Amino acid sequence: MSKWIEVGTLDDIPALGARVVQYGEKQIAVFRNAKDQIFALNDSCPHKQGQLSQGIVHDTTVTCPLHNWKIDLQSGEAKAPDEGCTGHYETKLESGKILIDVE
Repeated sequence: MSKWIEVGTLDDIPALGARVVQYGEKQIAVFRNAKDQIFALNDSCPHKQGQLSQGIVHDTTVTCPLHNWKIDLQSGEAKAPDEGCTGHYETKLESGKILIDVE
């Protein structure tokens, strides 16, 4: 079952940047890469819970600002040699609006 919520527009997120959305108890980081693709992850690195929204976005990866772990924006999985996963959310753009599936 899906529950899509609107979290803003593409222009609300800087290219190669992120914006944090509060949904209940969850802090969700919504990322935009150079190709205007949108991704959403829990805003917490699986290593030491660094805020991924403060990391560096490159292609479909974000680098955690604390210890340089690289997290795949599509799956939330840490890239080798690191291991771990933060939750990720499906995203879509409709008429310039960003929607994420919070279920």
